[in-house]
Amino acid sequence: MSHSFQTKLLHNQHKVDKQNGAVSVPIQHASTFHQFDIDSFGKYDYGRSANPTREALEETVAQLEEGTRGFAFSSGMAAISTSFLLLSQGDHVLISEDVYGGTYRMVSQVLTRYGVEHTFVDMTDLDRVKKAIKPNTKLFYVETPSNPLLKVTDIKAISELAKHIDALTFVDNTFLTPALQKPLALGADLVLHSATKFLSGHSDVVAGLAVAKDPELANRLAFLQNSFGAVLGVQDAWLVLRGLKTLHVRLEQSMKTAHRLSDFFIQHPAVKKVYFPGLSTHPGFTLQHRQAQGPGAVLSFVLEEGVDLRSFVNSVEIPVFAVSLGAVESILSLPAKMSHAAMPEEERQKRGISDSLLRLSVGLESADDLIADFDQALHIASEGLVEQRRVYHGNIR
Repeated sequence: MSHSFQTKLLHNQHKVDKQNGAVSVPIQHASTFHQFDIDSFGKYDYGRSANPTREALEETVAQLEEGTRGFAFSSGMAAISTSFLLLSQGDHVLISEDVYGGTYRMVSQVLTRYGVEHTFVDMTDLDRVKKAIKPNTKLFYVETPSNPLLKVTDIKAISELAKHIDALTFVDNTFLTPALQKPLALGADLVLHSATKFLSGHSDVVAGLAVAKDPELANRLAFLQNSFGAVLGVQDAWLVLRGLKTLHVRLEQSMKTAHRLSDFFIQHPAVKKVYFPGLSTHPGFTLQHRQAQGPGAVLSFVLEEGVDLRSFVNSVEIPVFAVSLGAVESILSLPAKMSHAAMPEEERQKRGISDSLLRLSVGLESADDLIADFDQALHIASEGLVEQRRVYHGNIR
């Protein structure tokens, strides 16, 4: 019987322990494993190469992403960095221009030292992408929706471009997870996650995941995972497995609230612009609806001039003001000083990542409570916009 994604989160090959029937994957701490035959070693020999608990997570995420094989790393950046090692000196990578700051740093400051070239491009503009292709382009690296401007890239179209020149397509699927978007089914070769975010969902683990589409690429990445050694610890692997069980319900609830908050922000006179693929006015709305099951639970917004950013952040009571996203609690971030601090100011401004851009990862709190909290904070931060606020309240209350 074929089950839905929601059911597969709970009922998969690791539903129960085959030895004793336990309904929780056992945590195997062993770093080394006894070999019973000098000529024939068992499946496990050393914890870096393979571990039963980590393997359970890797097999589960591979099934959820509909790939051949999964890989668990010590962080999202460990997954991304190890995957970049599939490239060789002289190769060229095309990458989403408003990519996560850590990825920007890896590409611009590390890969360049090893002779790997790169070009940042607006992946939503296929003509620009085509013009940026070089004879040595070997990889298209996509974030969709992008971080933090929530741009939507056509995964199928980019993947077809890549295949035409015998290049690979990697997709960072952190914002949507396989619950909402399946990049491999759309033509991508490798899907990546910061499992720290929505997959684990509780702000209590740092982890990264990768899933390969075909066995040959999986074997190459497996070699790199073992060689580079940035594997996920067993306690953290177990925490991600536990978090996965509630992924569907968490995302469903957070998305509903994100829709309400985006409507609230877009009508508020103290907010200049809202970035959220769930808005019908978003340039990528139609594409997002076509290639994913929802817009996710992350949105960004820019405050109007005259609205005091510091006062607003200090006045918000419910969300934590912190790095990261995808947790049960709402997280408000300032990309210019947090997620994209590694990106030079000139590059940030060029991409539209202004100093007044805020990113909100919507959690599981009451939507009414969050709206009331943001409303009072915006009121305090926009004393110069009192008259506009009166008009605002008169229009919608």
